[in-house]
Amino acid sequence: MFVGVHRGIIKRDSQERRPIGQRLAAIITQFNLILQIFDVIPIQNATETHWSTELAQAIKSPAELWPLLGLTEQDLPAAHKAMASFKMLVPRPFVSRMEFGNVNDPLLKQVLADDIEMLPVAGYSKDPLDEGNHNPQKAIVHKYERRILVITTGTCAVNCRYCFRRHFPYGDNQLAQKEWDSVIDYLKDHPEVNEVILSGGDPLMLKDSQLSQHIARLNDLPQLKRLRIHSRLPVVIPSRINDELLAWVSQSRLDVVLVLHSNHAHEIDQSIADKVALLKRAGVTVLNQGVLLRGVNDSVEAQVNLSEALFAAGILPYYMFTFDPIEGGAHFDISIEAAQQLMGQVAQKLPGYLMPKLAKEIPGEPAKTVLAPRL
Repeated sequence: MFVGVHRGIIKRDSQERRPIGQRLAAIITQFNLILQIFDVIPIQNATETHWSTELAQAIKSPAELWPLLGLTEQDLPAAHKAMASFKMLVPRPFVSRMEFGNVNDPLLKQVLADDIEMLPVAGYSKDPLDEGNHNPQKAIVHKYERRILVITTGTCAVNCRYCFRRHFPYGDNQLAQKEWDSVIDYLKDHPEVNEVILSGGDPLMLKDSQLSQHIARLNDLPQLKRLRIHSRLPVVIPSRINDELLAWVSQSRLDVVLVLHSNHAHEIDQSIADKVALLKRAGVTVLNQGVLLRGVNDSVEAQVNLSEALFAAGILPYYMFTFDPIEGGAHFDISIEAAQQLMGQVAQKLPGYLMPKLAKEIPGEPAKTVLAPRL
C-alpha cells in the first residue's frame, strides 16, 4: 500500500497489517497535508470520538473524579448540598489536562463543587447582571442597542461553579425549533440590530442540523452583518469542531465570530490548536474571554501564560471580566482594585495585542465598562 511521497520517492507502508483505523488515519493525515498546500479545509480524522459520545462519558460526581486524579474523599471539600443545587458535569478531555494529585489544580477548582457555595453572602444575587429586566420575550436578552443575545439552550458540556447564569430561568426561555419564528420576527421589528449572539447554556450543545437551519434563517435577514457564538464546548471537548460544524460556518454569508471561554493556560493544548486552525481556515474569527477567579488565574504568571497559550493556538485574547457577583460564587471574587493592579503588572510583560481588555458588566449601562490597568 502506497501512503506518501518524500523527495520524489514513493514510500511503501512497511506496516501493511496495521489495524484499518490506524491505516485510515495515516491516509487522512497525509491527504490533509496536500489539502493545506491548496488552502482548503481538511477533512476530519475518521477515528476521532464523536463529541456526543465524549459528552455522554462526562464525569458527574466527585467519586468518579477522585481516582482519575489520584485524590481521595478526604482531599476534597464537602459538597453534598452544593451538588444538589448545581450538579457536577466535567468532560474527560478537560479532566485529562488537570494535574494528577493536585487538589489545588486551577482547572479542578473551576468545576469542583464545594458546600461553601451555599453560604449566604451580602451583595451576591441570582441575577447579578439584571438580565431578567432585559428579557423582552422568550429566549432573547437585549441589553445593547445593536445586538441581541439568543438563549439557544439551558445546557452546557461543563458546569462551571462560577457561572453567572447558574440560576437563570432556562425553563421559561426554552426555545423549540418551531419557535424560531419569534426570534426572526423580533429582529425584523428591530432593524437597528446587526449582530446576533448565540449563547445559553452553550449553543454548540445543539445538533449541527439545528444550528444550520437557524443560521440559514439569519442569513436571509439583510440587516445582519455578524453572527457571534459564545461557547466553552470546543475547550472542554475539542471534537465538537467537526465537519458538519465547519460546513455551516463556512457557508454563512455573515462574518462568524467564535468567542471561546478559557481561564487558564492549562486548558489549551494541541488538540484545541488543531481545531482552531480548521475554524480559521473556514473563515471564523476566534477570540477568548475569561473571568478573573481567585485561586485560578489571579496571578501575573497565570495571566501572562494564558495570553501566550491562546495566541500560540491561534486565539486572540479579547476580554478578561471581573467576577459577576453570582450567588454561590463569592469565594472566587477579587476586588476591582486588585484586578486593576494585577492587569497593570501583566501589561508590563505582554505586547498590547495580547492584553485582554479588563472589563465589568454593570447592569443598566449601555456598554461594558472597560477598566484601566493600574501601572
